[in-house]
Amino acid sequence: QVQFVESGGGSVQPGGSLRLSCAVSESIFRFYVIGWYRQAPGKQRELVASVTSGSNTHYADSVKGRFTISRDNAKNTVYLQMTSLKLEDTAVYYCNKVGMVNAWGQGTQVTVSS
Repeated sequence: QVQFVESGGGSVQPGGSLRLSCAVSESIFRFYVIGWYRQAPGKQRELVASVTSGSNTHYADSVKGRFTISRDNAKNTVYLQMTSLKLEDTAVYYCNKVGMVNAWGQGTQVTVSS
């Protein structure tokens, strides 16, 4: 069973914006904190934003003020609105539970380049 399906990535110039979407299986979406992670080439995967079932949010310092995580309970979907993108935001972005993660989805590539 596919539990996380990410989409919305692409190529943008510095300062641009993208919105990522993650469709989450209902059994997970309703009960767990969901996070957006990213992995840049040669680096470890890192958590950049998370949202609780009550829509409380948390952000890594590197994206605070630029990224916004949200959830649509009717669609079992979590979003990541990314603005003022920087070169260093280039990575494959994934969503998953926060804490004890499940199997990873395929991710979505975000490339920021001039």
